[in-house]
Amino acid sequence: ADGRYAHARAILGLELHEKLPTLKVLLVGAGGIGCEVLKNIVLAGFGNITLLDLDTIDLSNLNRQFLLRKKDVKQSKAQVAARTAAAFNPHVNIIPVHRNIKDPHYDLAWFSNFDIVLNALDNLDARRHVNKMCMAANIPLVESGTAGYLGQVQPIIKDRTECFDCVQKPTPKTFPICTIRSTPSQPIHCIVWGKSYLLPQLFGQDENATDDLDDALRAGENAHEIDALKREALAFKAVRAALRSADRASEAPKLVFEKVFDRDIRNLLSMEDMWRHRAKPTPLDFDAIRDDRFELRGQKASQVALAVNGATSANANGTSTATNGASNGASTSASAKLKDQPSLSLRDSWEIASAKLKEQPSLSLRDSWEMFVASTQKLAVRVQAGEETISFDKDDDDTLDFVTSVANLRSAAYGIPGKSRWEVKEMAGSIIPAIATTNAIASGLIVLQALHVLRKSYNALKDVHILFKPTKPLTPGIKVPPIPTCGVCRDAYGLLRCDPTRVTLGQVVEAVTAGIRWGTTSDGDGDVSMEAPEVSTYEGQRLLSDPDFDDNLGRTLESLGVTRAKFLTIQDEDGVYDHPADAPPMILPSPMPTPAKRPVKPAPKVEASSAASLGKRGAPDDDIESSQPAKKVARGLPSGPATSNKRRPLEEDERVLLEEQNEKVDDDDAVIELD
Repeated sequence: ADGRYAHARAILGLELHEKLPTLKVLLVGAGGIGCEVLKNIVLAGFGNITLLDLDTIDLSNLNRQFLLRKKDVKQSKAQVAARTAAAFNPHVNIIPVHRNIKDPHYDLAWFSNFDIVLNALDNLDARRHVNKMCMAANIPLVESGTAGYLGQVQPIIKDRTECFDCVQKPTPKTFPICTIRSTPSQPIHCIVWGKSYLLPQLFGQDENATDDLDDALRAGENAHEIDALKREALAFKAVRAALRSADRASEAPKLVFEKVFDRDIRNLLSMEDMWRHRAKPTPLDFDAIRDDRFELRGQKASQVALAVNGATSANANGTSTATNGASNGASTSASAKLKDQPSLSLRDSWEIASAKLKEQPSLSLRDSWEMFVASTQKLAVRVQAGEETISFDKDDDDTLDFVTSVANLRSAAYGIPGKSRWEVKEMAGSIIPAIATTNAIASGLIVLQALHVLRKSYNALKDVHILFKPTKPLTPGIKVPPIPTCGVCRDAYGLLRCDPTRVTLGQVVEAVTAGIRWGTTSDGDGDVSMEAPEVSTYEGQRLLSDPDFDDNLGRTLESLGVTRAKFLTIQDEDGVYDHPADAPPMILPSPMPTPAKRPVKPAPKVEASSAASLGKRGAPDDDIESSQPAKKVARGLPSGPATSNKRRPLEEDERVLLEEQNEKVDDDDAVIELD
C-alpha cells in the first residue's frame, strides 16, 4: 500500500492523504465524466465511495465510458463501473446503487452521511435536485458538465460560493401548443408532438380528463368547446383501453393510426379558415399504405421519400431515400476533403464526422408505417405486462422507434421534410456530442477542486471553464458569494419530523410561525395583541396556500403530496425574514480617517464670572422665576461706595450699576440678574 500511494502522498501531503481513506464520497453519475472521476478518486485513495446511477449501458456509451464493455450492455452502469474500478485499488470500498437520486429514500439524512458530493450528471433537473439537497444538508458539492469540446467545473460551498441555481440556466426551447397540435411547419414540431404529446397520451398516466371537463361545464365554461374536448378525451380513452387489452392488441396500432393520422386531420380540414394561407394536410390511410395503394403527391407509399432538407436520391430498387443535403454528394465531398487535406483542423474534422453521421438514409412512408406498427405493438406488450407508464428515453429503442415513426408519418401528412432515426434521436433526446478527452479533463478538475474543499483551502477554489481555444483551453474564474435572491442556497432549511398522514398543513404553518409575531392590533377594549405573519406555502412549484387561499390548511400533508424527502417551503409575504448572511454589512468611511500624530491636550476649563451670567431676556414667555427681587441697572455713574475697579468692567460691557433699590430706569435698559 505504501508504494501504491507514494506519488499521491508526495503531492497531497501526509495530513490530507491520511484523511482520504476515512472520507465518505457520493459520486452521482457513472457516465462519461463519472467513469473518469471514479478512476481518479480510486487511484488517489478515497476510501469509501457510493456510486449512484439510474441508467443501464447502451452500445453508444462504450466509445467514451471506458469502464464499460460490450458484454455489459443492458446492465446497470453503477454496478459494472464499480466492479471494474474495484480492481484498480483493493483498499477502496465502492457501493454501487442502481436507483434514481430523486427517490424519497435519498433524503436529507442520507445526504448528511457524506463528506462531499461529486456531480457527474447530464440531466438538468437531477443536477438541480442534488444542488438543493447539498444546500439543505450543508454538504460541499463539486458540480460539472461537458458539451463537446466545452465544459465547466464548479465547486459549491454553502454561504461561501454561488450555488448551481444562483445563475439562471438557459430555458429549453419551447413551441406554441397550437403549432404543435394543429399546424406544424418544421420537423422539430412533429418530433416534439410525438415525444411530448402522443406518447404520453397513449402510454403515460391516465389524467381523467373527462372529470375535469365535467367540472368546467358546471362552472359555466363554453359548452360547445367542452363537448368537443370530451369527445377527444373519450376517443383517446378507447384507444388506451385497446392498447392495454391482450385480446385487442393486434388491432391497437390501426386504431391509433386512424384516430391520429386520419380522423384528427379530417377534423382540422373542416376548419376552412385555418387553411386559407397555408397548405392543407393530407389524411393517411392505414390499409392503403399497407397494401402500397396509397399515393401522396403522385407517389406510392413505398416510393415516397420523407426527404431531409428537400434532397432525395433513388436507390437500386427504386425506393427514394434522403440525407442531410445532397445525399451522395455530401459523402463524396467529405471523403475528398479528407483525402486532399490530410491535416485538417480540429473543427473541420468534427464537422465532417458529424456530417457523416447525419448521412444515414431517412425512411420512406411505408418504412415509417412498418416501424409504427412494430413499435406500437412492443409498447402495448410492455403495458400489458404491468409497466404502468412509459416515457421517452433516447436509449429505449421502442420509444425511439415510436417517436421516429409518428414524427415522419405526421411530416408526410403535412408535407414537411422527414428525419432519419439518428437525427430524431439527436433532436428528441437533446443529444450533445460527448468527447472522451473533454470528460477526462473535467474529471481531473473535479478531483482537484474536491481536494481544495477537503483541505478547506477556500481561497484556492475556482470555477474552471473548458474552452475550444488551443491558446487558452482552461479559463479559471474567481468564486463569488451567493446571490441574495437565490431561492435555493438563501433559504433556511430545517428537518420536519412528523406523521404526514395525521399532521395538517395548517399545523405545520402554525408550528413554524409560532415564535414569529410583529405589529399590533387592538380589539377596541384596550387589549393589544401581536399579529401573525402572512405566509405562503409551496411544494416545489406548487402553491399550497397563501393569505388569500387557505383551503388546503386543513388537509393532511400526505393528501397534498408532501411526504418523505419533499421540500415544504414557507415564505414570508412581507419580506421581513431574510437570510442572516444577506444583512447589510457595516459600511466604513472611505477614505479612512488619519489618526493624529500627537494626542491633543484638552483646553483648560475657564470659569465664567458672575457678571457673565447677566444677559437680556430671550423671550417674554420665559418661565424662570427668581427667589429674590431683580436688581435694576441704569445708565450713568451714580455716586456711592462703588469702586472704580467694579465700574470699569460694567462700563466695558455697556452696563450701569444701580446702587439704590428705588432708583428707576427706562424699560429698554432693564435686565434681570439671576442669583
